[in-house]
Amino acid sequence: MSAMPPIPPAATSMPPPPAAHGHIPNYLAWSIISTVLATCLCCPLGLIGIVAIVFSSQVNGKLNQGDIEGARRASANAKTWCWVATAFAIIGLLINIVMLATGGMQTYIEMMQQYQ
Repeated sequence: MSAMPPIPPAATSMPPPPAAHGHIPNYLAWSIISTVLATCLCCPLGLIGIVAIVFSSQVNGKLNQGDIEGARRASANAKTWCWVATAFAIIGLLINIVMLATGGMQTYIEMMQQYQ
């Protein structure tokens, strides 16, 4: 009888340790803040930031499942949608500043009455 070498445990059944994939940001705080600001300052289009919140919330779940590439994609998508929501917030802020600097809504109403 020959001695059989021991069978090594399956290394592929375990997800990689967290240090193996580095830090993958989820951008959850940024997505929430930019969505709230964009909605308050701009218009209902600011609610598009909800897409950023959804992608942000997917990052940690995918990391826990061991789906490193999926977590990276979700993180990149979250960052993109955070920038979109932030752009809406900045545009809304600029519109509000211009409206206040030019006399606000009352000046607009008076101007429209003059045209009629």
